[in-house]
Amino acid sequence: MKKQLATVSLALALLLIAACGGNSNTNNSNNTNNNNADEPKPISIIAREDGSGTKTAFMEIIGLKGKADPENVIIQTGTAGVLTEVKGNPAAIAYESLGYATSDVKILKVDGVEASTANIKNASYKISRPLSVIYQEETLEDEAYKAFYDYLQSSNAQKIISDEGYVSIIDNAAEYTINGALSGKIDVSGSTSLQPVMVLLASDFESLQPNVEVSVSGGGSGTGYQNAEEGVSEFGMISEEFNIEKAPSCTFHVVCKDGIAVIVNKANEIDSISMEQLKRIYDEEAGEEAITTWNEIAK
Repeated sequence: MKKQLATVSLALALLLIAACGGNSNTNNSNNTNNNNADEPKPISIIAREDGSGTKTAFMEIIGLKGKADPENVIIQTGTAGVLTEVKGNPAAIAYESLGYATSDVKILKVDGVEASTANIKNASYKISRPLSVIYQEETLEDEAYKAFYDYLQSSNAQKIISDEGYVSIIDNAAEYTINGALSGKIDVSGSTSLQPVMVLLASDFESLQPNVEVSVSGGGSGTGYQNAEEGVSEFGMISEEFNIEKAPSCTFHVVCKDGIAVIVNKANEIDSISMEQLKRIYDEEAGEEAITTWNEIAK
């Protein structure tokens, strides 16, 4: 009988210990989860390559003209590389042409203002820049090249520009006049920010002028400057304010305006960021003022 009581007592004691241990483990687990929730979440900084017009414009607008990238930056060459990195990196922040940002990423408000066509046109959204073609003036002496230049200012072109989310800057544009005698080839190269809409513009122009072939390729604004200056392309595409020092023999035409979107991974809970916060993220010399974690940005 005593042996049975001892056995029961031992069993009860073991159950009690197990219960206490289980509660202790549960509490420790909860504490660990809470601690993890409070841990700083590092920001993964994404930037475009040197020579990119998007990069030049973005850094100048946020007050970092000519500054180097932060030491831990991830450089992506071209728009597609930036979008792919942000889509797959939950900690990423990057900047890219608004006209090329896709639903695969999240676009942040800047200083509480949405990056929209209307806000770019009324200048309330501050991170925007011109998208231009540059060319040598004698280029327009050729009828086919001049016709394409005229087309870019037509109502036909402005509709495509607006439909694609870029900002048309020409009001009351006239419809393009077709010249049935035109033939030839036109090469356009440069900025990958202007490239997507330029491909559509070129295709529409070719439908109006079927004997003229327009080839559009990327490479960045640096390529646009170089190819136009050296006569490799009739028109170079750039996505920044025209810098005559980069192409002394060229002039320019602003095709449209584009916002530069600040983008993050879709899982990011942040909806808005300030210009000052962007500067402190991208400034290599920010020192103790640098923002390095998402916890430092108010939700």
